[in-house]
Amino acid sequence: MPLPSQIVRRFSDLGLRTEDVDERFVRGSGPGGQKINKTSSTVWLRHGPTGVEVRCQAERSQAANREQAWLELCGKLEGRARTAVQQAKQAREAERRRSRPKSFGQKIRMIESKRQRAKHKSRRGRVRDE
Repeated sequence: MPLPSQIVRRFSDLGLRTEDVDERFVRGSGPGGQKINKTSSTVWLRHGPTGVEVRCQAERSQAANREQAWLELCGKLEGRARTAVQQAKQAREAERRRSRPKSFGQKIRMIESKRQRAKHKSRRGRVRDE
């Protein structure tokens, strides 16, 4: 059964392949009685390279569960990609802040504190025995 073009497009935008996803249809669990226990309407998806798993049994229809599971998987993978981009951006920003030169005011304050420290240390003298 082919996937909707929206899902295929979202996967290609992420640079992922739909072939990397392991798709299984399993029996459901929970309330629903005999119908849910006899049919394999629950969809279980696992993206191999990342290990992200999705399980969906919201609807009675296997096709509806399949589409919803694929959409949920796309959402999770997009969230991971966004998080990775944000972390890289934060790391670059932190490095930029760490390695930027000192401002003029910072230099003046640093030199003044060094002068104060030098005065304090110059008042020290050798200990003499009398």
